[in-house]
Parts: sequence; C-alpha cells; structure tokens
Amino acid sequence: MDTIAAVNRRPGALWRFLQFPVTRLVLAVASIALAIALTQWFGGALPPPFVHLLSAAAATAVYIANVRGIERRELVEFRLDGAGRETALGLLIGAALFSVTMAILCLCGAWTLTGVNSIGVMGYPLVSALAAGVSEEILFRGVFFRIVEESLGSWAALALSAALFGLVHAPNPGATAVSTVAIALEAGILLAAGYMCTRRLWLVMALHMAWNFTEGGIFGTSVSGTEAHGLLAIEFHGPELLTGGAFGPEASLVAVAVCMIAGATFLARAHRTNRIVRPFWRRS
Repeated sequence: MDTIAAVNRRPGALWRFLQFPVTRLVLAVASIALAIALTQWFGGALPPPFVHLLSAAAATAVYIANVRGIERRELVEFRLDGAGRETALGLLIGAALFSVTMAILCLCGAWTLTGVNSIGVMGYPLVSALAAGVSEEILFRGVFFRIVEESLGSWAALALSAALFGLVHAPNPGATAVSTVAIALEAGILLAAGYMCTRRLWLVMALHMAWNFTEGGIFGTSVSGTEAHGLLAIEFHGPELLTGGAFGPEASLVAVAVCMIAGATFLARAHRTNRIVRPFWRRS
C-alpha cells in the first residue's frame, strides 16, 4: 500500500493554493478547533459527557469534510476493512501499557490502594477518554503528522508532532517542564509511530482512549493533570520523577520508559514494512 494518502491534485491557481500543505494544515486545524469550540459553546447546557461526545463527532465530521472537499481523495485513514482488529489491538495495547506502568510503580512502592469505588464512577472517564482519543488523534496524527510527513518525511513529522503534543499539554493543571517533555516522548512518539504502522486512525484512537480510561477510570489517577475518580482509590508516595506528581503517572519516568519501548517497537515495524516516508527532496 502507499505510505502517503495522496491528494487528488486539481488544476488551477485556487486549487494549488487550497491543496498546498501549509494551507491544508491551517484550514484543517482551524476548522476542527472551531467546530469543537462551537459544540462546547452551544452544548454548554448539556451534561458534560454529551458535550464531549458531540465535540468528537464534530471533529470527525469536519475532518472528513476537509479530506473530501479539499484533498479530494478516499478517506483511507477511516477505511473499515480491518478496523475492528486494529481497534481491539489498540485497546489492548493502551490498557496494557498503563497497567504495566502502574505495576512497576507498585513494585517500587510508589502507591498503595486505599479503597474501591462503585463501578458507576467509571462512566464519565470512559466518555472523556473516548472523546479525547478521537479528537486528539484526528488533530495530531490525522492532520498535523500526516500533512507534515507528506513534505518533510516521517522523522521530521515525528519530532515536530511529538513536540507539539507535549506543548499543548503544558498549560494543564500540575504541568511542569518534566511533564511536557514526558508527554512528548511517551505519547507523542508512541502514537505517531502507531499511525505509521497502520496508516489509519483506528489503532491510535483506541490506544489513546484505553490509556486514558485505564488511567482515570480504573486506577483513578490524574489524566494529564485533570483529576479523575475511578474504580480504585490510590495514594502515591515518593519523588515526583517516580510518581508524576500532581500531573499524574504520565509524568513518571516509568511511563516514559514503558511507552518509549513500545514506540520503538512500532517504529521498527514501520521500518521493516517500508512505511517510513522520506522528505520530498530525497524522493526519486
């Protein structure tokens, strides 16, 4: 299969402008961000879970409109063949990676279980994780990584998208320089590498969702600085470099190590299957 979802180029100055990579990047990010903002504005009277789901649906619809209307191509990143398998694999990997992180932290004496809550508390974290997995993967992997990769190649897109992913989490509650770098290294690299392996969004959306839900909905720890109430009640002990501090275990050096190993595995597979895109000046 082609590693790049090729834009269907149209003749004329207007189409050259609209289909220029920078133009497509700006239009897609701006329109998706606007759709999410408007959904949250007009849905303010609705319960938060519904607003989250509507925002994810709006982001998906606007992304599809950009691909169909401006890039004029097949929506290969949402192709249905194999979608179930990739989604299941992403859910398994995301849940396993966070569970392994917590298991290592437990062995290090970094947390203790203080209680178990009602299963009903898992509902909101589940919806929040679903919305974040869909919206953020569309923006960062479907738009930013993919369009940058078209011109600058996989490695530049990987570095730039990972750095940006870390930076957008910098204003979050409890964020520090360490948490910003941690998010870039663990999630930014892992999710971009996962996208490179499949060239579709199913796996990375599911992985992102499962990580967030396992983190907040099951273990009840802060998700990127946002306090969560999950099935388990946990108390952390020890230095912030180990526990992640107020930002949550995502800022832990253990999470960074676990996710970077998984990211490296994805990158190795992408290399073996010839899914590394060279920059435009090195293509024949």
